[in-house]
Amino acid sequence: QVQLVESGGGLVQAGGSLRLSCATSSRTFRTSAMGWFRQAPGKEREFVTAIAWNTEKTIYADYVKGRFTISTDNAKNTVYLQMNSLKPEDTAVYYCAAGLARLAGPSSLRDEYVYWGQGTQVTVSS
Repeated sequence: QVQLVESGGGLVQAGGSLRLSCATSSRTFRTSAMGWFRQAPGKEREFVTAIAWNTEKTIYADYVKGRFTISTDNAKNTVYLQMNSLKPEDTAVYYCAAGLARLAGPSSLRDEYVYWGQGTQVTVSS
């Protein structure tokens, strides 16, 4: 069983930065892509960004492009989400997820991610 453990959430003022981490217990072809999703109260869980371990191909949701950066540390089996220029609308529980990377790269579809972390709260005050 693959375990994902997120950390790094917290409270920050608008315009500030946070870095989330997600450590995975195992890397196989089934976890060749890592993604970040978020869920605000009363809203659906939405895609934020994803990366493929081997190719380092990345994709971003339009609403975080230019502000958020996903990266990996292969030695630590850890994925990071650097969040800059945070806005109040970025407030949500952020979830790390692992799934199979397609040939074209990682997917933005929630259903293609099999393993999920417990989530970490990010709150951006105005």
